[in-house]
Amino acid sequence: MLDRNTVALSPSIEADRVASIAKALAHPARIRIISFLLSKPGCIGGDIVGEVGLAQSTVSEHLRILKDAGIVTGAIDYPRVCYALDPSAMAPLQNLIEAIAARSPEGEAPCCYTPEGRIPKETTK
Repeated sequence: MLDRNTVALSPSIEADRVASIAKALAHPARIRIISFLLSKPGCIGGDIVGEVGLAQSTVSEHLRILKDAGIVTGAIDYPRVCYALDPSAMAPLQNLIEAIAARSPEGEAPCCYTPEGRIPKETTK
């Protein structure tokens, strides 16, 4: 049973998917790549290398991780690859962040939960 301080998470929030996205975002170079792609509708790999200042092989590995997570798409336009962001890939993470943001401030929420149920705030120290 949910009380007024509990936010029900949407079934679309899939823990494995959110974790995969978060893991892909958990590197400064990948954030720089995403920021660069945000400034362009698409770009070739060489542009990314110049922008993030890393070796081609390192950028390729970061792009592979972002592609595996579905955040980035790559279309081959021989001899180049055009990379772009897929905003829909971020939906599970966005849903989780929105659920967290919608939660009541801590001062209004019950203090503690145990397997037996909620411990009233006034009895916790």
